[in-house]
Amino acid sequence: MRWDNLRLAQAGPDDSVMPLFARGAAVRTFDAPGFRGMTFYEVQARSIINRVPAASRVPFEFTINPYRGCGHRCVYCFARKTHEYLDLDSGADFDSKIVVKVNAAELARKELASPRRRGQHIAMGTNVDCYQRAEGRYGLMRGILEALRDAANPFSVLTKGTLVLRDLDLLTEAADRADVSAAVSVGFVDAEVWRSVEPGTPDPRRRLEVCATLNAHGVACGVLMAPVLPYLTDSPAQLERTVKEIAAAGATHLSPIVLHLRPGAREWWLAWLAREHPRLVPRYLELYGRGAYAPKAYQERVTARIRELAARHGIGRATPDRARRVPPPPPPSPQQLTLL
Repeated sequence: MRWDNLRLAQAGPDDSVMPLFARGAAVRTFDAPGFRGMTFYEVQARSIINRVPAASRVPFEFTINPYRGCGHRCVYCFARKTHEYLDLDSGADFDSKIVVKVNAAELARKELASPRRRGQHIAMGTNVDCYQRAEGRYGLMRGILEALRDAANPFSVLTKGTLVLRDLDLLTEAADRADVSAAVSVGFVDAEVWRSVEPGTPDPRRRLEVCATLNAHGVACGVLMAPVLPYLTDSPAQLERTVKEIAAAGATHLSPIVLHLRPGAREWWLAWLAREHPRLVPRYLELYGRGAYAPKAYQERVTARIRELAARHGIGRATPDRARRVPPPPPPSPQQLTLL
């Protein structure tokens, strides 16, 4: 079992024991519609700003991830394999057993004040969503954003959630002091596909409303059009429809990514495919038979089509006007806040 930089929180008198990890762990369940069937493992992290290995070949060097596991339940999620490092499975456990780093905000403030920090960009939401359902209960991101704002540290947020708007005031304040950007993940707008493969997420159109709202308040927000699902969301008509709605939301940019199936996600996806679309299984085995990625020719064809559509619909022509932005509203009260 590998906990890396985590220490277990002490359980209170009303908490159950977490024998899977160690005695004394804080384990919680909540009797609320959005959390039924989910278990939360509260831990004390030893560090929160993580350096990304150079071999990862991603366009950022540092990340903050206050959660592990994700209630969005996206069938294809590439991060599923990471749950196996905690002696949990990459399927149902990843969707329902969420590790919560309860001291994330405190650590963020401490580490940002370190002389070793030189204001490097920090990316959030790159592994699992920092604005997933659990954030509605724990509210870790507000303290993290306050720390980033006070340190004038540049950062970006990627999310499929609408909870990010709860922190709109902090995002706009931080954007006045440093380079701050956001992106929402919307790979398609087909309602039937969404309900089947992303059952714990808000409707894609609500995510696009988040994009529009952030841009209206001077926080640059684009769209990660990911994943494009072969044979499910990649037809010319589906791509056109999705890009058109992204453009209507005023996205500052669009970045397309075709589905990739790493270990953990691959097994979970193919099992889902066998249940829901058995006729597609042979085609997927042919397309992904040699590894996690679709053939380069297929990826280039799809992404070229999307970029052509983005140019036609004017994505990227406008940028948020921070001088004339709409004043941010006060954060909603907990009673007004909905998880999705």
